[in-house]
Amino acid sequence: MRANGVDEKYITGDGDEYKKFVEWAKTIENSYGNPLYEWTHLELRRFFHIDEELTEESAPRIWDKANELLQTDAFKPRNLIKNSNVQVVCTTDDPASNLRYHKLLKREEASSGFKTLPAMRPDKLIQIDRDGFADYLKTLSAVSQVPINSFADIIKALHQRFEFFNEMGGRLSDHSLLTYHFNEASEDELNEIVNKGVQNKLLSQIEIDKYLTMLLENLMKLNTEFNWTMQFHINSNRDLNRPMFDKIGPDTGYDAVGTQPDIVDHITKLYTKMQDTNDVPKTIFYSLNNNDWMQLATMMGCFQGGTVQKLQLGAGWWFNDTAEGMDNQLRIFAQESLLPHFVGMLTDSRSFLSYPRHEYFRRVLCNFYGKLAEQGRVPNNIEKLGQIVQDISYNNAHDYFGFLKD
Repeated sequence: MRANGVDEKYITGDGDEYKKFVEWAKTIENSYGNPLYEWTHLELRRFFHIDEELTEESAPRIWDKANELLQTDAFKPRNLIKNSNVQVVCTTDDPASNLRYHKLLKREEASSGFKTLPAMRPDKLIQIDRDGFADYLKTLSAVSQVPINSFADIIKALHQRFEFFNEMGGRLSDHSLLTYHFNEASEDELNEIVNKGVQNKLLSQIEIDKYLTMLLENLMKLNTEFNWTMQFHINSNRDLNRPMFDKIGPDTGYDAVGTQPDIVDHITKLYTKMQDTNDVPKTIFYSLNNNDWMQLATMMGCFQGGTVQKLQLGAGWWFNDTAEGMDNQLRIFAQESLLPHFVGMLTDSRSFLSYPRHEYFRRVLCNFYGKLAEQGRVPNNIEKLGQIVQDISYNNAHDYFGFLKD
C-alpha cells in the first residue's frame, strides 16, 4: 500500500475503515503478479463465494456483501476453522505462558472437532541483550517454581516448561535467528554473561553469541528428549526504517531478507557438535534468504537418520511465500533429499482466513509433479503421483508431528 502511494493513515493509522478497504482495493488492482492478488481473490471465493475481481469500482459491492456474511455464524472463528477441515491449530507461545486458553479449548475438542496446541517460542529468553531480560527471568522462575541464579537454573526452568507444554499436547518449538555465530562458552563464562544481562550491562557480540549457542545446545537436547520438532527461522533483517519503528513499532512492514552469508556454516557447526551426543532433534529449517536453501538441503543429509526425513527444508517463508518461491523450494528439496517425505505447507494460526494458502500450495505442488510427468522424468502414474500429493498435503505432517496421537 505504501508503494501505491497510500497515506499511512489508511494503512496502520486511525483512518475510516471503509476508506482503508477502498485503498486496499486500489492497491490490489496494481498487484498483478504479486501473491497478495491471488490470495485475496482465493479468500473471497472460498469464504465469501465472491467471484468478482476486487477493484476500486467493485469495492462497495464486495464490502457490503462481505460485511453481511461476517455477521453470520459461519464466520465465527471456530466455524471458520471447522469448515476449513482443519484438525490441528498450533499457536506460538512463550515458555512462561500458563496456556489458560489452551486448557479451555481442550475441553471443547469433542464438539469443535479440532485441537489447539501450543508451540514454544522462547524469544524473550534468547534476547539477553534486550531491556526486560531480568524481569523475564523472574517471570520464568515464578511460573516454573525454579529459583534462577545461574545459566543451569535457566535450563532447569526450561525443562519444567517443556514438561508442561508436552502435557498440553505441545510437540514443536520455534526459534528466530536473525543472525547466528557458533561460539561455545564455559559454565563460569555463561554465568558471568547471564549476570551482565540481568544487570542490563552492555554485552559484546561475542558474549551474545556464546549465550545463544549454549542455550540452543540445551534447547536441542530438550527437543530431542521430548521428541519434539525444532523449527528455525533464519536470516531476516528487521525494523530497517528506524523513524517508523519508533512511531508505530515492530511487525509493520519494514523488514527485509537477511544477508548473513555464513549463517548456515555456523548452524552446521552447532549440529555437528550435537550429533556427537546424539542430540539432533527433528528439525525444519526456514531461511528468508533463498540463497541458503541449497546449503541447508545438503547439510541436512549429513544428520539424517533414525526417522523418516528427520531434517526438512521448510516451505517457502514470508517473501518466498509465492508460487515461484514454493516451486523453487520444492525443486531444491526434491533434488537434494526426498520430497515425497516433505511435511508440506503452513499458514498463520492467527489468521482464520489464511487456510486457502494450503490450496495455493497444493496447486503449485501438483504443477511441479505434473511438469515432471509431462517431461517424462517421472512415470505418468496418476495413482502414484496422487498419493505423493496426499502425503505431502496431510499424511506426512500427521505422522511426523504426532499431534493426533493420544
